[in-house]
Amino acid sequence: MKKEVISFPHLGDYYVPIQFVLKKLTKHEVRPSPPITKKTIELGMLHSPDFVCIPFKYNLGNFIESLENGATILLQAGGGCRYGYYAEVQEKILRDLGYSFQFYSLIDQDHFTVKEVYRTFRKLNPSLSFVKFAYYALLAIWMIYLMDRQDHFIRSHIGFEVQEGSFEALKKEMLEAFSKTKGYFSLYRTYRKYKKKFQQLEIQQPKDCMKVGIIGELYTSMEPFSSYFIEKELAKMHIEVKRFTNVSYLLYQKKWQTKRMLRKISEYCTYRLGADGMDNVYRCKYLIDEGFDGIIHIKPFGCTPEIGAIPIIRKICNDYQMPVLFFSFDSENSDTGIKTRLEAFYDMLQERKKRL
Repeated sequence: MKKEVISFPHLGDYYVPIQFVLKKLTKHEVRPSPPITKKTIELGMLHSPDFVCIPFKYNLGNFIESLENGATILLQAGGGCRYGYYAEVQEKILRDLGYSFQFYSLIDQDHFTVKEVYRTFRKLNPSLSFVKFAYYALLAIWMIYLMDRQDHFIRSHIGFEVQEGSFEALKKEMLEAFSKTKGYFSLYRTYRKYKKKFQQLEIQQPKDCMKVGIIGELYTSMEPFSSYFIEKELAKMHIEVKRFTNVSYLLYQKKWQTKRMLRKISEYCTYRLGADGMDNVYRCKYLIDEGFDGIIHIKPFGCTPEIGAIPIIRKICNDYQMPVLFFSFDSENSDTGIKTRLEAFYDMLQERKKRL
């Protein structure tokens, strides 16, 4: 009998809980896509429509690398803006390239139910009980929440570490421990252990340090390679970073905050803009109210919801004299150009801070 291998695209460190839950709920080998490199985007570009947004190309490159690496089953999250249509198009492209595989999308038509996801997993493991599915699915969701919670702390302090690389090394160790968790109590104990370790790392952070908020499209926010590791570059400049979008927010926070966010920005925005467009208008106002020094808005080239949000964000920043920097990422961006713009933005923020 042919050995089945499951694979899925990369999205930051979230491959850890995804791999964990797939191993627990299926009987197949789980092999995430290889880490994203320039080869990944080159493969995606070669076989993608020219004007499709960059996350499509990254995902397609991920899938091709996975198939070349022996994958026989591909999983796609689906849902959200044009991303909801990607699964069918990507599957068609891959089959036209001659690959043989099974393809599953967890979310169709921009919504999902627990029963639908369970039915998908039953196709991968016909003997899977709903109790086991619910137990490990909730455990993976909790793992994601704890990862996101610790990430907030890391972004706030990593730019001020005394020993270079200490935060990244400890995070890598924590994720390895998370991947071996036995259950809820084991996961919580591990989280508490590493939370304490992170708090004990030596930092030199002034009270009036520079603070920058990152807002924008969800994929470029969560996949560091697609934004040219912008958070890491800011940390090198000794900047405290706040980023809102993560999987926890998308799974169970976004839905309940929409009305409140619209109410808070009613002067600037009356309706939702699609995807995270309206959310980022609200975040812009929030960062101003919280006294941040600057805002960086990031998106993939051609992202329609964020294109709609940009004029509103620009207006708010003009009204409150808040510096804002816009990045639109595609496959032609250069590291040097991005770093140069960040350095110029940092210099401007420093001068502004001196005058205030």
